[in-house]
Amino acid sequence: MTDNGQRRLRIGDVLVESGIITNSDLEKALNYSREMNLKLGQAVIGLGLATEADICVALGRQLRMSVFTDLSKINIDASVVQLIPENVARSKRVMSVAKSTDNETGKTKITVLIADPLDYPTRDDIIDRLDPAEVEFIIAPETEIIRYESQLYRNTENIAKYANQLSSEVTKSDFDIVGNGFGVDDGGDIAVVNLLRSVFEDAVKLSASDIHIEPDEKVLRIRQRIDGNLTEQVLNNVSIAPAISLRIKLMAGLDISEKRLPQDGRFPIVVSGKKIDVRVSTLPTSYGESLVMRILNQSNGLLSLDSTGMPEDMLKRFRIQLHRPHGMILVTGPTGSGKTTTLYGALNELNQPQVKIITAEDPVEYRLPRITQVQINAKIGLDFASVLRSTLRQDPDIILVGEMRDQETSEIGLRGSMTGHLVLSTLHTNDAISSTLRLMDMGAPGYLVAGALRAVLAQRLVRRVCPKCGGTCDPDPSQLNYLEDALGIPMEELKQQKFYAGNGGNGCQYCNFTGYKGRVGVFELLVLDNEMMDALRRNDNESFAHIARNSKDYQPLAMMAYKYAIQGITSIEEVMRVAEINK
Repeated sequence: MTDNGQRRLRIGDVLVESGIITNSDLEKALNYSREMNLKLGQAVIGLGLATEADICVALGRQLRMSVFTDLSKINIDASVVQLIPENVARSKRVMSVAKSTDNETGKTKITVLIADPLDYPTRDDIIDRLDPAEVEFIIAPETEIIRYESQLYRNTENIAKYANQLSSEVTKSDFDIVGNGFGVDDGGDIAVVNLLRSVFEDAVKLSASDIHIEPDEKVLRIRQRIDGNLTEQVLNNVSIAPAISLRIKLMAGLDISEKRLPQDGRFPIVVSGKKIDVRVSTLPTSYGESLVMRILNQSNGLLSLDSTGMPEDMLKRFRIQLHRPHGMILVTGPTGSGKTTTLYGALNELNQPQVKIITAEDPVEYRLPRITQVQINAKIGLDFASVLRSTLRQDPDIILVGEMRDQETSEIGLRGSMTGHLVLSTLHTNDAISSTLRLMDMGAPGYLVAGALRAVLAQRLVRRVCPKCGGTCDPDPSQLNYLEDALGIPMEELKQQKFYAGNGGNGCQYCNFTGYKGRVGVFELLVLDNEMMDALRRNDNESFAHIARNSKDYQPLAMMAYKYAIQGITSIEEVMRVAEINK
């Protein structure tokens, strides 16, 4: 047990004695804490009288305890974190982070971060829980502890636990029933629900965009796409795959008896208080159905164009095109490059009571007020072309077509943009310049493309260097040679630039040891001028590409990524990933 004499120490006295606040400030904070039902430390921070770091340092000095104000600078052992149950750690604002053994005595010591070192009952409880190990308490800001608990208390153990429970409950007869799609017993059903809940909680916690559930010959893989890259958890319970598939297909309203053909569906759920819309795609494979679930966080709301990360001068030129009364604007890039986010941001800006907007989408990802949204259903003949033909008879001002997929859709869209409508759409091409050539490859005449197309925005998402562990790095000569070749930048200039990486590529706890945290968009905008249009009318693709590349305001994707790299926003590896496309 801790010294009873220390129990009389109060945080207010510590802050006053340290000169951080005055007696008058203390009185204000006490009144505020009573009024708002806050702890005194929270009241002091809320009133702006001190920062969390100030309070931690003052307490550390008074109690002769170590203080960590930036947890990204320490190596946290994820296995040690689990020594304190998550519910205890979160409620008590503590987190075990390191474990060591004294070579001479063999005594084990566990380092525990604590937000309130004056909470002696919590300290006694942690000491009892970790007995017989010695416990060293270190003071850390409460917000830092909360943030790292959210990252480090992942649900991987719960996922494995529920998978084992489900595996033991799915007997051979149960497996047959599941395989036939008639249902599962109550125990198995509960285990599936618990397993999927843990999977979704983990994905939302890590801001994953997709969940992949992939049965293999002997294992089941659950993978999550985080910042564009997949992370994997392998379960030795492949027998549970049919039960998981059944539950997800039921939730998505799919045909549970059909396992030979791909299916698509969606369902809404609430995870950790957040409303999530889940798009489901199933695909039959050699070892069962592979499922991919796209996570759309409806709680975040729609992004505005200002928050896409587009440079100010480019955004200004893009907005000019958006507010034209007619013409076609294309947004291009591969799947997962942020095209839909950009288009919805544009629609959000154009959505006014005096404007009629109709969309044809597959699928409808976000529901927008005042906008007529049509879900494509090819099974009943409701494809893009048929919806687009009907849309033109609905007196629209603005039309969004989810994708230009074929000649008929592209021609109807192009002709619609020449008859007083603004048409927005997407196209799967590598860059802005090749988009016009792709339309012509699909059969659209050059004169029609020239008369209708006004602008093409190409985009990609590149990973941000972790702000906690990022620093300068020395690129390999091969990387510099690649950039010289791909971007045409002289080697002398490249050697003078500083490039950045997360902790030498090793990362930290904040970025889950990847060296990256979050993503940012890189863009290229091509606005067609008279010279480009003339080249298209002549079907002179080579001249069009030459004129476009040399136009005054055109900047390729890779060049924008390069500028982000020398600003410390992204890494040279991410630049090379984009530059490879434009090489």
